[in-house]
Amino acid sequence: MMIIFYIAAVVAVISTLLVITRTNVVHALLYLVVSLLSAAIIFFVMGAPFIAALEVIIYAGAIMVLFIFVIMMLNIGKQSQQQESQWLQPKTWIGPAILVLILFAEFIYLFISTTPDIIESAMVSPKDVGMALYGNYLLGVELSAMLLLTGIVGAYHLGHRTKKVVHRFLEEEKSV
Repeated sequence: MMIIFYIAAVVAVISTLLVITRTNVVHALLYLVVSLLSAAIIFFVMGAPFIAALEVIIYAGAIMVLFIFVIMMLNIGKQSQQQESQWLQPKTWIGPAILVLILFAEFIYLFISTTPDIIESAMVSPKDVGMALYGNYLLGVELSAMLLLTGIVGAYHLGHRTKKVVHRFLEEEKSV
């Protein structure tokens, strides 16, 4: 079982490095999804299947869709049509697809294996997670939600471009 942990860790490190080094935002998001999926595999192997499911549903699912909507909202114009046609080329999705196939093979192996060789640790139940999040860490959860919302609103306002109609006759005269 340790080999699955190390393979998922290597995939997480590689995909995170590719997130940092990509110049195209959509490519970086694809690798970020792979990184989050590999973190979910690591959580599952460590004995926290509920946290692994939350990682996939919340981070790799909902928040990545939100990021993609924000990116699509900021890319307005002819340039976005050209970029969208380039996203369908195999060179865009072949790297993330290979890394996800490695993770998928690990995931299938984990469910097919007859002996649950989970690393010795305490199991985390959904009740424990809920009590921690909405008990001791309620302020942190709410602050992180507000931070994400503020970031999205700020990105929208920074990316929202208004055209200034300036004509030479409408300009204010500058005093010399």
